[in-house]
Amino acid sequence: MLLGASAIAAGGLVKATVARAGVPVVGPAFDAQYRATTKLAGGRWHCLVTDLASGKPAPVVEEDADFVIEGASVQKLAIMTAVMSEVDAGRLRMSDTTTLDADMVAEGSGLYLNQAAFGDQLTIANLLTTMLQVSDNTAVRLMSRFVSGDQINETLDRLGFQQTRVVPVAGESRFYLGYTTPRENNDLLYRLASGTLLSKQSTQDVLRIMTWSAVGYTDGVRRNMSSEERARFATKHGASEDKRHDTGIMFDAAGAPLVVYSFFADQAPDADNYGATNPIVEAHATLGRSLLDTYTHLSPLQSFIDPKKIASGGH
Repeated sequence: MLLGASAIAAGGLVKATVARAGVPVVGPAFDAQYRATTKLAGGRWHCLVTDLASGKPAPVVEEDADFVIEGASVQKLAIMTAVMSEVDAGRLRMSDTTTLDADMVAEGSGLYLNQAAFGDQLTIANLLTTMLQVSDNTAVRLMSRFVSGDQINETLDRLGFQQTRVVPVAGESRFYLGYTTPRENNDLLYRLASGTLLSKQSTQDVLRIMTWSAVGYTDGVRRNMSSEERARFATKHGASEDKRHDTGIMFDAAGAPLVVYSFFADQAPDADNYGATNPIVEAHATLGRSLLDTYTHLSPLQSFIDPKKIASGGH
């Protein structure tokens, strides 16, 4: 079993909590926590964690950050970026609809595979929510009716992402989720958090979905937290075969982005276990708790989420 942040600190390895009231322990402390936790978890890690306390991303942990890896469901952030870019350009509307057909239902994560009847008219807003909140795979297929794989890759290229790609299906608008790197994922999330990726309205729409923790994925970074603490994280996980990823943004108590984390891992032990007890997922939980305990200062960046939501635990 993985040691928690407090257990490691008690052993003298790293002090992940605040040494004196109001004085954050940052940088080297979290790097040491990361190294100890991931070594214990096993697997092969590829990671970039950036501190936004200066207003710009400064690396805190960097390990094999340019490794090209199957993004699994983390790639849904790339799809979101393309769709919302089309919305911002006025070529799509959040109210645009498509039909939920039985032959579009995909296995794996999500809720549409449990439908008892079909023919629902689903909006882009609905698909975005299910794709990011419960990582719905059918929502990805339905999004291909609005943006093709080639369109997604063209958008990513225009935005300067060279390694983040979906894999188009020849002759169809559908696509496979594809690949990314920790560095490009971190940059995408930083741009989202700082309001430089999408319009203000689209940024708020996306972050409102990603910070909602009453429904959705809480096995990883957000596991060992109160409801209020969980609402300070905009997260996206991905799991496929031996890969376990957890990426996102941690906000300060006022709702401004403070840390961006991109935890990718392959060669995971217990690879058939997709639950909370997989060693890599347990490591994500330890690292999430450590991020909260380590970073106590406020961010100089603009808040795109409502601090009242933080105070109320997201309800």
